Amino acid sequence: MRQLVIGALLLASSVAVTPPAQAATAQAASGPTYTNPVSAGAVQTFPDPTMIRGKDGLWYAYGTTNPIDGKTEHILPMLTSPDMVHWTYAGDVYTGDGHPSWWPNGTRPWAPDIRYVNGAYHLTYALSTGGVGLATSPRPTGPWTDHGMIVPAGGSGCPTGNIDQAMFTDVNGDNYLYWGSYDTICGAKMNAEATEVTGPVTQIARGRRMEGGFVVRRDDKYYLFYSDAGCCDGAFSGYTVKVGRSGSPLGPFTTPTGVDLMDLTSKDGIVLAANGNGWAGPGHNAVQTDLSGQDWLVYHAIPSSAPEFGPVTTTWGTTIGNLSRRPLMIDRLDWIDGWPVVRAGAGPSTGAQPAPVTTWTVGGTFNEGKDGWTGPWKLASDPDSLGHLTGKGSTSELSDDRVQGDVRVEADLRLGEGGAAAGLVVTRENGSKDITAWLDRERGELVVTAKARGRTTTASSPLPSSFDYGSWHNVAAERRGNALTVSVSADRLGDPVASVSMTLPEDAPASGAIGVTTRGTADADNVGAAPLYRPVTERVPDPVLGKQLPAYSDEFDGAGSPTGWTKVRNPSATLSNGSLVWPTQNAELYLGNNTASILLRDAPQGDFAVETKLTFDGTKGNQQAGLLLYENDDRWLKLTHSILPLNQGNGAVLHQTEFGKEGPRPGTTPPTAVANAPMFGGPVAETTWLRLVYHNDQENGEHDVRMASSTDGTHWIWGGTWSLPRTGPVRIGLISMNTAGATATFDYLRTYEVTSR
Repeated sequence: MRQLVIGALLLASSVAVTPPAQAATAQAASGPTYTNPVSAGAVQTFPDPTMIRGKDGLWYAYGTTNPIDGKTEHILPMLTSPDMVHWTYAGDVYTGDGHPSWWPNGTRPWAPDIRYVNGAYHLTYALSTGGVGLATSPRPTGPWTDHGMIVPAGGSGCPTGNIDQAMFTDVNGDNYLYWGSYDTICGAKMNAEATEVTGPVTQIARGRRMEGGFVVRRDDKYYLFYSDAGCCDGAFSGYTVKVGRSGSPLGPFTTPTGVDLMDLTSKDGIVLAANGNGWAGPGHNAVQTDLSGQDWLVYHAIPSSAPEFGPVTTTWGTTIGNLSRRPLMIDRLDWIDGWPVVRAGAGPSTGAQPAPVTTWTVGGTFNEGKDGWTGPWKLASDPDSLGHLTGKGSTSELSDDRVQGDVRVEADLRLGEGGAAAGLVVTRENGSKDITAWLDRERGELVVTAKARGRTTTASSPLPSSFDYGSWHNVAAERRGNALTVSVSADRLGDPVASVSMTLPEDAPASGAIGVTTRGTADADNVGAAPLYRPVTERVPDPVLGKQLPAYSDEFDGAGSPTGWTKVRNPSATLSNGSLVWPTQNAELYLGNNTASILLRDAPQGDFAVETKLTFDGTKGNQQAGLLLYENDDRWLKLTHSILPLNQGNGAVLHQTEFGKEGPRPGTTPPTAVANAPMFGGPVAETTWLRLVYHNDQENGEHDVRMASSTDGTHWIWGGTWSLPRTGPVRIGLISMNTAGATATFDYLRTYEVTSR
């Protein structure tokens, strides 16, 4: 019997914890890698992706209706992969002639979500005309059974768009559906079969262009991931993934700084944002877990070099132009100080990265036999799981190879008729030492036992009263030192219905075989162990500002008109009490309407940071004031406190940190065509500190500019990066515009050297 020391393999399959900058980008010493987009070679685009591991041991992904071949749309396309990295097209959920008859003419199904409920795959999807549909199948690629519309196009109880849905199953077995778009996300309970919405609708989050809600549960907290800004405007897409946390599946959800997701301001809690490396608009995420226990963010992003398709024919025979190219992306999702962030805050990856762990050190799917296992369990098969094991009586099936060290062990289990309990053997040594996690029908509990020296340590957690023992459930055990955590879920999608944590006794087995066991009759599949992931515990450092540059700064002392500035279109700004006071005006700096006044001054050569302290009393939609980096009226980047209407029809407005850019749209004719787009950062207050960090990207001929904001001048929320083709230097500017009636008070304008980006 060969012993495999799993702890010694950690460096070959996980990311080191220090230093933080290396933690985001370090390559594994050996082992497989991936390069984004992972859908390259299979499809050209795969927007709004969701992913699940099927009971056959493969991964499946589902995407929005799109021209995956670059020419003709496919309705809810499907992909399959053995490793989350190499994907193959697996067909469409519906064909042009085979879609449900109740679909409105011309609708385009969007944003699917996949779950496994009571032995069936539940695929929800949104209709472009509004509303949410449901299809189910006993297998991950169909055939699919239509269940009609489960959220209506209108009158659902959610005040804005009834699209972008995702399901979630709570620890007590309750099913939930989340949906909403532009600008509110709502949630409600579903029935036990997860086929209809039955509970009252609760608004749980609102923000400008907020959508794409996705909930996971971790450490007894609920995390609502969502995207805001714009999903689908090519290189001008400002999509950013953010998150809020709650003690309840229906909120209230709050950000790391304590902002309620229902507050009328932009939000912090940034999980993923563009970082200037060629990917625009990363967003609309799902979460997937590999075999080591490492979480991954599944999302789409837009390549800035080839952001859009030409004219595309829809399944209804109509033509659509300028669809954004949004391929499938994955990147490591770290949990640092209780909050999720991609690659420790480094953002979307380029180049080779350590791949997800998708091969067990010990284990198998039993699709090709049971070599490497010893015991009386027999091979069986069904169309969903393909090959699996079946056992009866008080028997066990154990691996020939052994494991030791920090390890993750998992199996898919289900009980047969008369089955009292089925168990995952986490570690068994010589029959006298044993750690097992049981699905115990008689007790209605997840029961974890650790046996050694004739003593048994037990911990348990109730399983939901609705728990279907006869359908597959994943039981996963993670051992780190003497700490053991076991969870039970149907689909490994961050929705455990039971979990147990225990401290193992000192004499618990440190090494041994893994396997499955039963009292009665049971089936088992996908039984395996891999080195437990090593968590990243520190974020990558924020940019570091150097010394102030007085020649490019202004404290706004004195009175009258500011000096040292170039005035564009006669701004009505004056100095008063050590500040620059500037009423907003009814004027724009938007596409062809360039009527707003600007104050400009030279910027230093090379990289720099510019900062202002802004007090703003705006109350009306579209009033805004803040910083500007300006080439000309059609090439600029701005960071403002903006007041934007909330899309609920009730007159409410949102106070936003708006990070916008305007410039030529790549690939358009004529090439001088101008586009404009926002990205949103952290919260604003009556007084907000705004900061832009500028990098002259000479290699790519671009301005790369990153935003940050603060509500106290000390703690900064760092947001995303806009890139803009460079035709000349930028100048530093201030603006106060769009709608009259507000006053912007700038306390200072300070420019700094940048010592670290």
